[in-house]
Amino acid sequence: MYQEIAWQASLLGVALIAAVFLYVGLRAGNPADFGPIKRRLYAVRTYWFAFLVALGAWLSVETLADLPYSTTHGEAARPAEITTEVTGHQWYWEMDRTAFPAGTEVAFEVTSADVNHGFAIYNDDDRVVAQTQAMPDYTNVLRHTFREPGTYRVLCLEYCGLAHHKMTQEITVTAPDR
Repeated sequence: MYQEIAWQASLLGVALIAAVFLYVGLRAGNPADFGPIKRRLYAVRTYWFAFLVALGAWLSVETLADLPYSTTHGEAARPAEITTEVTGHQWYWEMDRTAFPAGTEVAFEVTSADVNHGFAIYNDDDRVVAQTQAMPDYTNVLRHTFREPGTYRVLCLEYCGLAHHKMTQEITVTAPDR
């Protein structure tokens, strides 16, 4: 249903853009008549370009500042407090450990035995708290510190076949030992 709506909206948008171009093309006059307008719009174009560059720079800083690249790649030599091996299969997760204390960094060594899988950890509110790809013949290391005790779910984010929707695993996070 949504695909059909998106398809129709896209076609309508393309038709509207084509109509605007056709209208402008048919209404265009002698290019020599537009000298003063052209000079004024070149000035506007320069300011508009500067505004877009500034907006793009600001958006890049705001959206990329919180990425965990420095903690996942820069400190790769430092061992995590707990390491667990995760293997994705069609259609289940194999984990050598599923219980962790809160406040402890866990390194999930994620790979796949068959096809690509998306290893995603969801909290109680069904929000993704961490994710990485599970790929055959390659191990991704996902470091995550569970802040809150509770039950977390692991789901596959990469469509991997008929029983993809059944590919779940539970992780139990307990209160930290004091």
